[in-house]
Amino acid sequence: MPAMRRLLCRITEDYLLLALLLLLPLLLWLKPTSAAGLAALVDWHTVTALAGLMLLSRALEDSGYLARFAAWLLPRCHSERLLALLLLLFAALLSAIVTNDVALFILLPITLSIGRLTGMPVGRLIIFLALAVNAGSALTPIGNPQNLLLWQASGYSFWQFTSMMAPLALSLLLLILLLSWLAFGSNKLSIAVPHNNSSDSASLFGWSLAGYPLFILAMEYQLAPIAALAVLAVYAVFKRSVATGIDWLLLLVFMLMFIDLGLLAQLPLLQQLAAQLVALPDGSYLGSALLSQLISNVPAAIFLQHFTDDWRALSWGVTVGGFGLAIGSLANLIALRLSQQPGLWREFHYWSLPVFAGSLLLGWLLS
Repeated sequence: MPAMRRLLCRITEDYLLLALLLLLPLLLWLKPTSAAGLAALVDWHTVTALAGLMLLSRALEDSGYLARFAAWLLPRCHSERLLALLLLLFAALLSAIVTNDVALFILLPITLSIGRLTGMPVGRLIIFLALAVNAGSALTPIGNPQNLLLWQASGYSFWQFTSMMAPLALSLLLLILLLSWLAFGSNKLSIAVPHNNSSDSASLFGWSLAGYPLFILAMEYQLAPIAALAVLAVYAVFKRSVATGIDWLLLLVFMLMFIDLGLLAQLPLLQQLAAQLVALPDGSYLGSALLSQLISNVPAAIFLQHFTDDWRALSWGVTVGGFGLAIGSLANLIALRLSQQPGLWREFHYWSLPVFAGSLLLGWLLS
């Protein structure tokens, strides 16, 4: 699983990294900027906060206890529908704590095993897992990268941001659960669960779980860089595999996103287009949702934060934009690539496009 995960992320990110690197010289030619100016475009609080959360999330995953809990849950389900509902609820809750992509990395291998053991339509379950983690991760500032960015930019407290996102996130989760009730039948299941791994580490799980509220508190007081360095030092000394096992290339991708999109935001033509877009009625909400369909919701959030201070509309828009086309969210791409199920891309859009339309309407009604 770790090797497969690293390979998937490397394939996905190498294309994105190459595109960002090729775009940078053109942007520097259009908008010459010094090295100090480029560094100033990076939101270092967000990047270091993401690094710290990646370390804590990787430690929780390596402890084995999250997978153990999921394995404990599965034998207690006696139908496809019940299994899907409980797994989706667990995925949504997990994504709000350890980010949407980490939740997928933990649950996808278990889901594939279920398919092999039961004959359940596992491809459809993977589609709904991707939808569920996009909805669940929207609830908290640490659930996904775009929330983390907009939380830091808005200056809201952890609970203020969560309260702002709760109506949309909970409504989206309810929509997905209702849709899953129709998508899965009441066929009986017989599930064989693997034995617990004796190498699971209770101490790693306990200390890493305790580190979450402390790290969130540090972010509240704008101390993310110091806290991230402290977390890195602890794991480098006591559990080096955690420090070496996270995807450091992802942080480079995010830094290049900040630089490239920051330079794009300085171009007069794009400034005019973005300003006209957000000036429309519900422009921040609708514009960010639609832009996410073209460039994914994280780049859309990075770009549009320069043109609006309506943080709720922007946060809600990029959340809704994670549905619809697969490119709307990195979690969608992770789920589809890792599943290796034939025809899944087509079926994904069969379910995700109606969810996008419904969530767009829900967000507008709730605003």
